[in-house]
Amino acid sequence: MRRSRPRPRIRANSRAAAGIALGAAALAVLTACGAAPEEKTDTGAEGVQPAEATSVKDFGGLDKLVAAAEKEGELNVIALPPDWANYGELIKAFQAKYKVRIKSENPDGASADEIAAVKSRKGQKRAPDVLDLGIAFARSGAAGNLFAPYKVAGWDKIPDSQKDADGRWFNDYGGYVSIGCDAARIKNCPETFADLLKPEYKGKVALNGNPTKSGSAFGGVYAASLADKGSFGDIQPGIDFFGRLKKSGNFIPVESTPATVEKGETPISIDWDYLNAGYADQFKGKGVDWKVSVPSDGVYAQYYSQAVNKEAPHPAAARLWMEYLYSTEGQNLWLKGYARPVLLPAMTEDGTADKTFVTKLPEVAGTPSFPSSDELDKANATLSENWDKAVS
Repeated sequence: MRRSRPRPRIRANSRAAAGIALGAAALAVLTACGAAPEEKTDTGAEGVQPAEATSVKDFGGLDKLVAAAEKEGELNVIALPPDWANYGELIKAFQAKYKVRIKSENPDGASADEIAAVKSRKGQKRAPDVLDLGIAFARSGAAGNLFAPYKVAGWDKIPDSQKDADGRWFNDYGGYVSIGCDAARIKNCPETFADLLKPEYKGKVALNGNPTKSGSAFGGVYAASLADKGSFGDIQPGIDFFGRLKKSGNFIPVESTPATVEKGETPISIDWDYLNAGYADQFKGKGVDWKVSVPSDGVYAQYYSQAVNKEAPHPAAARLWMEYLYSTEGQNLWLKGYARPVLLPAMTEDGTADKTFVTKLPEVAGTPSFPSSDELDKANATLSENWDKAVS
């Protein structure tokens, strides 16, 4: 369930409100051979080809979009782990609702792998139709003219800060950096980044991947920076923190996964709260007592983004997938996976958010704020330059 993708980040300076805070405040390289044969496709209500459709209206309504997508019959997705934000159930539910078979490839892939597949498979039937990306990759892909503009039916409910004005990408779900801990193996579970430096955690602290490639690990370093007098514009304190953690012997170069958690190899894991919360459910009754806390000294969150491949081999199915993800059903399925969907504020207001799932969200607090594009770019550049030497 590894996904490498730095994305939009959120910072909160205090801890006191309910887990819905993130939503209520702003939540706000593979190659293939053989090009796809040219196929004649149906046009929409105004003679618009599916690949040119910018909204469901271009198809003449949802029913006609469904018909066009079911005629295509397939949807190619990439880098969607089934145990990540409840994607497994989302995929099953979509296939049960529509006569469209989903081909899921490289579920453990990263945003970089997705972009590489779009570029290397241009014109091929195996190209990904849709993408779930870190915001840095979403922006770069849009700048590279890789994505098709499309605005889902609920477009106006997505905050302006969470979408590209032209519809080339739009945020989907987010979560907070958290500390997961196996209380069956750790007597006193850490609750802050400062706690992680204690000698009792020697050889026990892990990240979900390499922060130069993994969005969740990137978030962990950013959160550590905020906890150690850093800022959105200065991630170096976070890098230095992990350098000290490595020197003390507490930080281990083992990628935290469900398997390493269950085996006790990574009894303390810095990861998204929705993943850590999922572990608590997944390993209940298996000898793992997984506890989750959002560190009060480094509260930080991020969104992921959706995009449609400009040259998707199944353009109607790609757009139907987007409509499904941003429907009440799709948003609640992300919520069921402990992820905070981008439409949660609107759904809370109109009463369509599943309250059972909302009450199970990990507790967080504060007023989220976002770093600028320049700050994100600077953070990524600093990590790329300094991370390896800090933890080597």
